[in-house]
Amino acid sequence: MFTSPDGLCSIGDLAERAGVTVKTVRFYSDNGLLPESARSAGGHRRYGPDSLGRLRLLRSLRSLGLPVREVRRVLDEEDGAGRVLEDVVAGQLREVGSQLTALRWREAGMRLVLECPSGERAERLRLIGAVAGPPSTAPLARFWRAWLPPRMPARATAAFLEVAVVQPPDAPDPAQVLAFARLNALVTRPCTGAERPQPEAHKASGPRASTVLYAGLAQAYELAGAQVRRGVEPHPGEELDSFVDAYASAYGSRDTTAFRGLLAGQLAADPRIDRYWELTAEVITAPGRPPEPTPGTAHDWLFAALDAQTAAAAG
Repeated sequence: MFTSPDGLCSIGDLAERAGVTVKTVRFYSDNGLLPESARSAGGHRRYGPDSLGRLRLLRSLRSLGLPVREVRRVLDEEDGAGRVLEDVVAGQLREVGSQLTALRWREAGMRLVLECPSGERAERLRLIGAVAGPPSTAPLARFWRAWLPPRMPARATAAFLEVAVVQPPDAPDPAQVLAFARLNALVTRPCTGAERPQPEAHKASGPRASTVLYAGLAQAYELAGAQVRRGVEPHPGEELDSFVDAYASAYGSRDTTAFRGLLAGQLAADPRIDRYWELTAEVITAPGRPPEPTPGTAHDWLFAALDAQTAAAAG
């Protein structure tokens, strides 16, 4: 409680009690965040007892880095500590997280340039200069949208992109930064249709067949990925059956020994995007850990199992 006869205090007294500058109090008052109670005969600002608590709350909110517009939203609530405060702080926390991620990418990029041989610096600078920090995955999504079967339903495309488009780590090491930069360069370089031919599987008739194929492949890749992670050698089983069934269902065929033989031959001749999956594995694998499985390594595991099975049947 202020001890002046009118129960009010000056701007200087209020600033001193709150531990802020007079300039700060004036700023909040001018912006409508700290209303004055009255003016003295000389035109000086006077503040009531509630102003001290409000000013301390203002200082606390600003210490969290909240912009003035968000502070105003919080103060518009009666107690200044309800749902709006939670939403505002959560939003600020997300923003700080994004800033920290960007800084970690910048730091790893600097280390990448600093620690590499001098003869490689120009190339590495060119690669990392083409990506932001943290980098966008939009070029990767565009690459896959151009590669996937035409007229593939949006839901099926989105489900595949969720698996195929690698998400950059929040705290990368220099090797992961370099891998993502190389991945970005791979998917953005100009190329002709002849350089990126479509697999034979994309000729399955109609959008429905594409949906069936890629939904089945996603399931098969997930099963095979678990085997890859454990270091299990390719072998016939549930994983391979799911893989073959995806193609058989898309083509309207039955899963027979003859069909498996034809599929093995087709897959052996299909174009491959090995470099994409190699770089993806480098991006997602933590330093010092075994490579994480990708749809590419899962596909290779399944194809190896199919190839060995059909070769044994032919022999």
